[in-house]
Amino acid sequence: MSVGGKNANMSCSLLCFLLSFSAMLAHAGAEVHFHEFIVQATPMKRLCRTHNIITVNGRYPGPTLAVRNGDTLVVNVVNRAKYNVTLHWHGVRQMRTAWADGPEFVTQCPIRPGGSYRYRFRIEEQEGTMWWHAHSSWLRATVHGALIVYPKRGSSYPFPHPNTEFPVILGEWWNEDPVQVIRRATRSGAAPNISDAFTINGQPGDLYKCSRK
Repeated sequence: MSVGGKNANMSCSLLCFLLSFSAMLAHAGAEVHFHEFIVQATPMKRLCRTHNIITVNGRYPGPTLAVRNGDTLVVNVVNRAKYNVTLHWHGVRQMRTAWADGPEFVTQCPIRPGGSYRYRFRIEEQEGTMWWHAHSSWLRATVHGALIVYPKRGSSYPFPHPNTEFPVILGEWWNEDPVQVIRRATRSGAAPNISDAFTINGQPGDLYKCSRK
C-alpha cells in the first residue's frame, strides 16, 4: 500500500474516532428517567358527585414528568382498567423511536386490560412544556399530565430564571364516563354531550355549583 493510501486510511480512522467521541460528549450528563404508570379506575368527586374515572396512579391530572434536553424517558405502563389504552407524548419528536409515539393501531396495538407496555425514547433538541395523554377513545379526558423539558445543564434561559413555576392544565369534566359519552355519539351520529365543567389542574372553577366538593 502506498504512503498516500496509508495516510488516507489513518485520516478516515481518526475522523471516525472524532465523530464517535463527539457523540459521547453530546450524551455526557444525560440521564435516564424511569417511571411506572398504573392505569386504573379511581373514585373521584367533583361537582358533588362521585364516580369512577380512569387515572394514572390514582391521580387526576396524572403525574408531571420533568426531564432535560438530551435525557431518555422510560415509562412502563400497566393497564388495570377495563378499556384498552395507549399513551401519546404530545409534541415530542420521536427520532428513530416511532413505536413509542402511541397512536392506537398506528404505531402500536393497544395495551389490553391486564397488559403492559414500555415506552422508551430520547428527548432530542427540544425544550419547553408539553403534555402526555391517552390516545384511545376518550380516555384522554382524564388520563393526561404535563411533560416539562428543561434546558441541558449549564444552558441559560432566554429569559430571567423564574423564582417558581407550576404547570397549568386545562381540561373538562363529565358527570359520567367520557368513554360512554363518545360511544353514544358514535352510535347516534350526533355530537357528543358537552362537558359539565371546565377544569384547571383538575378542579372546576369557583362559579360552578359545588366547585370545591
